Amino acid sequence: MKNITVIGSGTMGNGIAHTFAQNDFSVSLVDIHNESLAKALQTISNNLDRQIKKGAINENAKAATLANIKTYTDLKEGAANADLVIEAATENREIKLSLFKQLSDICKENVILASNTSSISITQIASVTKKPANVIGMHFMNPVPVMKLVEVIRGYATSNEVTSTIMELSVKLGKAPVEVNDYPGFVANRILMPMINEAVYTLYEGVAGVEEIDTVMKLGMAHPMGPLQLADFIGLDVCIAILKVLYDGFGNQKYAPCPLLVNMVTAGHLGIKSGNGFYKYIPGNKDLVVAAKFKR
Repeated sequence: MKNITVIGSGTMGNGIAHTFAQNDFSVSLVDIHNESLAKALQTISNNLDRQIKKGAINENAKAATLANIKTYTDLKEGAANADLVIEAATENREIKLSLFKQLSDICKENVILASNTSSISITQIASVTKKPANVIGMHFMNPVPVMKLVEVIRGYATSNEVTSTIMELSVKLGKAPVEVNDYPGFVANRILMPMINEAVYTLYEGVAGVEEIDTVMKLGMAHPMGPLQLADFIGLDVCIAILKVLYDGFGNQKYAPCPLLVNMVTAGHLGIKSGNGFYKYIPGNKDLVVAAKFKR
């Protein structure tokens, strides 16, 4: 397994491409816009510069990593020779199903098709392909080059051989893979999202403010980041999408997104990506500022 195709050049996609390229894999990074691909390469370059400043790599390693990445706007051209395809597109079921159906026609017969989905069923994704046994989940954590965990999600039809291959590959990347079964939210988000949603409800009901809620969880529970700041980091729109998957999958009211969260996303307050969520994000300013007084 040498040729890796990554579909989607956003935060997760460029991080996955960075990680594979730095470990001497040949990476094809695919997106529909050249501007997005150029931005992704710049982000990877900037992140490599941070590694150089920390003494983790040198300039030669940076150059070799960037040389391992080629960009494409044509899916067929970018995926035709892949041994492994990792989809990191928008967390939208219909988009993912369409992509995997195309990939099943485009790619080599024995290719492994993986999704970086944080909640959507691998079994459902696999059902639109010609070889469901070769479809698996690789849920990386953000930022991908730094975070060790990879949730390896077995769909109902995923073979033992494919699972073992992806577990071993994750270790070669310096990651710590954990095998889980395909149920809504898997492990990480089934536990994390209700906590974030409850933190939003705690704010919504006036129990405490943004900073107070985050401080309790950081200092009292030893979390490196409070749940509201973490929600901003993930993207409030992504949080809602995952909660909806959990709600649809389990039918339990505890997974229904808090009305405050729904209102914020409707207003375009998505967290870091929009510059405004539970906190304001001002370029060049590392201090967090509470965005506003929240109203029910």
